[in-house]
Order: sequence, then structure tokens, then C-alpha cells
Amino acid sequence: MSDPFERYHCQISLPGFGISSQELLNNAKVLIVGMGGLGCPTAQYLASSGIGTIGLADDDLVSESNLHRQILYTPHDIGTYKVDSAAKKLQQQNPSVSIIPYRLKVTSSNVMELISEFDLIVEGTDNFETKCLLNDACVLAGKPLVYGAIYQYEGQVSVWNVLQKDGTYSPNYRDVFSDAEESQVPNCREGGVLPTLAGIIGCMQANEAIKYFTQPQDILAGKLWMMNVLNGKTHVIKLRKTAVQITALPQTVQVITFEQLMYEKDHFEIIDVRTVEEHQHFNIGGINIPIGELENHVHSFSNFSKPILIYCQSGKRSAEAVRKIKKVFPDKDVFLLKDGIHKMQP
Repeated sequence: MSDPFERYHCQISLPGFGISSQELLNNAKVLIVGMGGLGCPTAQYLASSGIGTIGLADDDLVSESNLHRQILYTPHDIGTYKVDSAAKKLQQQNPSVSIIPYRLKVTSSNVMELISEFDLIVEGTDNFETKCLLNDACVLAGKPLVYGAIYQYEGQVSVWNVLQKDGTYSPNYRDVFSDAEESQVPNCREGGVLPTLAGIIGCMQANEAIKYFTQPQDILAGKLWMMNVLNGKTHVIKLRKTAVQITALPQTVQVITFEQLMYEKDHFEIIDVRTVEEHQHFNIGGINIPIGELENHVHSFSNFSKPILIYCQSGKRSAEAVRKIKKVFPDKDVFLLKDGIHKMQP
């Protein structure tokens, strides 16, 4: 009879690791939210290390622009759901682990149920809304969350909300980035990113997950690890908790697809929040109010009798616009166009 732990021999041989640590990994359940540049390497190394159950949550399709950094996918996968393609390849990589794909967008209505079956959550998302939502859900559920972020040549990793020996929890995302939902940092498509950075940060997230189950005293709880891949420098900053109290989940922005919009276009007041130059170059209709000028016009939206639909290039500025409108008109129906219009431009 073959040894079920033979494939893990090299890590079992590590000082202080042994079969007992491998059994902890085998019994662990990890959910990865976002199967992009961070989720791909994280999932590969968690599967290869023998994490017993790995959930994958994402509603996005593979596109050609993903391929330079999302290393689980090939040109053959373009147009398929990321979680389906990733699950198939991870299962081939290690047939002994259980891979569970969740083809869905994580929202305030499903996040608590989604994370309930897992011991640890890893977020590989590229937008502040989902980062805040996952953070708040993990705080409310008492779950640890492995954080990762990349932008151009710099990346960050930490582990939020870890239960300490004294019964308190380590700092969470809002302790460090209190105004995250108001931030305007571009995503990878708009701001650019070096593909190797995604691999490094994703591997670090997998590393923190493995350590959480086997060597929890050494994880990056209460610390923020930062790296610049241009100069090779790394820094670790100690973090402090603040007085921020999380008592409820933030409401998720409502999203519709381009196909839905075209079918129901007459039912919306449509607003393009890109620049005047972008709007003149290409648009799908509606009025043009650049995001920087939105606050000067938002009160006039009280005259709108139809639901409002916001669009931009990728969806990032739209999400910011929706939040600004909802602050003034919390009861108004405001939607954003999923993924923006970048795939439609000639």
C-alpha cells in the first residue's frame, strides 16, 4: 500500500513540521475569494501542500488580458468561468484534495453563509468594496482573513482578525485602511501590474495560510508585509487596533450586465462617469458627468423617476459613483454596469 503522505515528504521532513502538521493541513478548509492574479498562485500552492478542502469563489470569465498574470489559465480557457477552469486543473494537480467551485459574486446577502463552512478565508480581490465586505463578514463571524493587494510594482500581505491568546482579535482591514471604500487606486487593468508581483504576493498568502494551521505563532497577524519588486526591498509594519466597531455588513452595489442593459435600456437613467474625452471617444449613451464633478450634480438626481445606471471603463469609478449617490439618496435604485465598457470599445 502506498504512503498517502509520500507526495508531502519534503515538507513533512521540515524541523517542527512532521506528520502532525500535515494532518492539520489535510483537515483544513480554506475559501479563496477571487481567482485572478493572486487567487491562482494561492490556490495552486494550497492544493499542492495538501489543504484538504479548498473553495473557489468568483463569477468572472477568463479573458485574454488575464493570461499574463493569472497562471492557471491558457488561451483555451478564454470565455469560460474562472472557477470551473481552476477547479479542473487544481484537481488534476492533486486528486486527493477536495476543490469546490462557487460560480457567484460575493455579496452582502450570501457572504455569511459562504464563509461559514471554512476555517480560513483568503481574499484575492481587486476592488475595495469586496475587500471591505469580506473583512466585515470575517469580523462578525470570528474568522481569520488572509489579505493581499498588488499595484504596479508593490504588494502587501497581512492576516486580519486572528483570535489571540487573551481572547481579543488582531487588527482587521478597517483598522488599517479606514477610508478604503473612498479610495481611487486603479485596478490592474487601469494602473498596470508586473505579473511576477502577483505570483510573489499570492505565494505569500498561501504561505500565511499554511502557517496559520501549522505555525500560528509566526503569522503576519498585527503586521503588514510590503514588497517592492523593482528594488527588492521588503518592510514589515506593526499594526494597531482602533476603536472601529463593525456591527453590520456594508450593502453590496447592485450590478447588471451589458446584455441586461441593452434589453432594458429605456428603464434606466444612464450616466457615464468617465472623462469628457473618454465619453467623446466612445460611449453607449446617457449623460456624461465625470466622477470628479459628480458631487456638484448629485442633488439633481432627485428628479429622476427611473433607476440610475452608472458606467465607466472598468467598473471601478462606477462603484465609487454609486456609493456617493447612495449616501445622498439611500433609497434610490442605483446600479453599475458590470466590468464597464472596455470590452466593447472599437
